[in-house]
This record gives sequence, structure tokens and C-alpha cells, in this order.
Amino acid sequence: SMMKLDILAFASHPDDVELGCAGTLIAHIADGKKAGVVDLTRGELGTRGTPAERVAEAEEAARIMGLSVRDNLGFADGFFANDKEHQLQIVRKVRQYQPEIVLMNAVHDRHPDHGRGAAVVAEACFLAGLRMIKTLGDDGFEQEPWRPKATYNFIQDRYIKPDFVMDVTPHWEKKLETIRAFRTQFYNPDDSSPNTYISSPEFLDFIEARAREYGHAIGVTFGEGFTSAKQVGVRNLFDLI
Repeated sequence: SMMKLDILAFASHPDDVELGCAGTLIAHIADGKKAGVVDLTRGELGTRGTPAERVAEAEEAARIMGLSVRDNLGFADGFFANDKEHQLQIVRKVRQYQPEIVLMNAVHDRHPDHGRGAAVVAEACFLAGLRMIKTLGDDGFEQEPWRPKATYNFIQDRYIKPDFVMDVTPHWEKKLETIRAFRTQFYNPDDSSPNTYISSPEFLDFIEARAREYGHAIGVTFGEGFTSAKQVGVRNLFDLI
């Protein structure tokens, strides 16, 4: 049941990855890397769209990105906790997919699930490397310990100064396609559902403005910002150009 991935992104809600780091995933997939997404909840508390619709939307976004896998842990939207039960479910996914890099929600944000999601994933990534924690895979066999080499938080609604910015300019239009895949969630003039914070046309303008701001900071058109709990190192100064 193990599928080795290069990058695994965890997100509190379906569409968090699309808004926060889809460009980064698309860029690495285009470079030959294998990437996957694990959504923690089904976003069932959302005002617009049903959980079933959001599952279909997430699958469509995964297809556009070219993900190797997309899972959903089915945690309770708005009410999941950073505790042993939830940590162990994430540990199983980390050990199943053995990613070199894990991406996760912002350390703090407008939606409380985002910061909570970041915390539970960060702790689970550490615990996944401990041999004395025993977990079983989907095949019923004991899983091997695995700890990602790096974990990074993508930046979401609230402004956070990034520790580094990923140039996603060549992949911007495809990132927008992944966002538009969530037809029930974002601006659609033909949708008569109640308006929400993210369903206005101004919200998508903000997403573009944020990406342009981060891109401008590194001399490109569009960028996605990330923070790191530990210092980021390089082996070659030319990687910083």
C-alpha cells in the first residue's frame, strides 16, 4: 500500500492546497517529481456546495495538477483536534507515502482549522520517525518509520512574511484552473448560493495580487510564499539566483 512520493501536501480543507501551493506542486510535477495531497476534512461546514460536490471538485483539481494520489482523512471540519488519535492517522499517511518534503497549512490564519491543521501535521511528521510508535498500513502490515527531510508551511489568507518564495509564473494559468475546479466555492455569476468571504470576485483578485506581491519580491510575475520552522539551507549559491 506504500507509494513513494517526493512531496506530500496536507491541507485542512479541500481547496486550501489549490489556493496556497498548487503552483509549487505543478512546477515540481512538471520537473518529474511525484506529488500527492491529503485533505484532513471534507469541508462539510462550508456554506456552499455539498461534501460530495467538493470530493468531485478535489478529484478534478488533482487531475489538473497531475497528482499521483489524493486522499481525505475525514476529520471533523471545524472540530478536529491536535491529539493522539488524529496525529496517528497522519503518521500512517506519512509512512505510507514516505515524502521527502511535506507542505502544510499556514502557522496561523483567518480560519482556525488552518493553524490547527499545521500544528497536528508538524507534530505527526516528527512522530512518524519514531520506531517505538507502531502503525499498520492498509495492507495490515507494520509500517516502517519515516520522517520527511523538510516541512514547510504555505501562506494563506493572513499576510505572513515568507522565508522563501517559489516562482510559479510558468504555471500560473494551471493553478487558476485548479481553483476554478471548485465551482461551488469561488465566484460564479450563475450560482445563486449564499455569498461567502471566498465566493466574491474580489477574493480571486486578492489571490492574484498576493501572488504578484510575492513574485515581485523575487523579480518574477507570480510567486507562492512559504515559511519554515527551521533555517533553510542551500548547497549551491546559484540555487538562490
